[in-house]
Amino acid sequence: MTISTQLHDNGTFVVTMDYPPVNALPVAGWFRLAEAVREAGEDPAVHVVLLRAEGRGFNAGVDIKEMQRTAGHDALVGANRGCYLAFKAIYECAVPVIAAVNGFCLGGGVGLVGNCDTIIAADDAYFGVPEVDRGALGAATHLARLVPQHLMRTLYFTSRTIAANDLVQHGSVLETVPAADLHDAALALAAEVAAKDPRVIRAAKAALNGIDPIDVNRSYRYEQGYTFELNLIGAADEHRDAFVATGRPLTD
Repeated sequence: MTISTQLHDNGTFVVTMDYPPVNALPVAGWFRLAEAVREAGEDPAVHVVLLRAEGRGFNAGVDIKEMQRTAGHDALVGANRGCYLAFKAIYECAVPVIAAVNGFCLGGGVGLVGNCDTIIAADDAYFGVPEVDRGALGAATHLARLVPQHLMRTLYFTSRTIAANDLVQHGSVLETVPAADLHDAALALAAEVAAKDPRVIRAAKAALNGIDPIDVNRSYRYEQGYTFELNLIGAADEHRDAFVATGRPLTD
């Protein structure tokens, strides 16, 4: 179980998540991911970052089983802080970050890609934020960067998913390709960005962040406050326990 990195000769820095079986990252994984992306942006040899995953899907969010088997609140606090730092690292990375999404992209996965600069996906990929079904809140900030406001609210309240092909229509996913071609297509896109003058690209990334109408770091932190409230009243534990025991939402 790792976060691995590889720097290509053209300046493409590939970050790969590999946490079987579903890439639900443990606390340490979120912190390692944040560190890898942050260090990539600080390296002048890096022109672009490509975030990808091995296995059945891109990311299934936090490791709920780790959270429920850990006494006290250390895992909860760690997961929340780790997610915040990983999302922040991607958004504030000094170079563009491209997400190559395979299979499912859920919960914290949407937090990751919502802060990326470009998304390319397999044609069978899908996205969703099932936080309501887990007794938590979060990543609405990032889901709102993928779909219009009313659709975001519907997806959020219902925990429904949306296909990558549908997100192409909304302009948030650049394109979808056959799953077998995803890595090569993502590398080709990254190479196109990497070929630009890195001084200009870094300035462009800073400029685009500077004119962003939403402070994503502050917005997500606000959401997390409600997650802590739900934990204090016991609702979150009830939902997480039900998911660990049955794999289904408590309301089923």
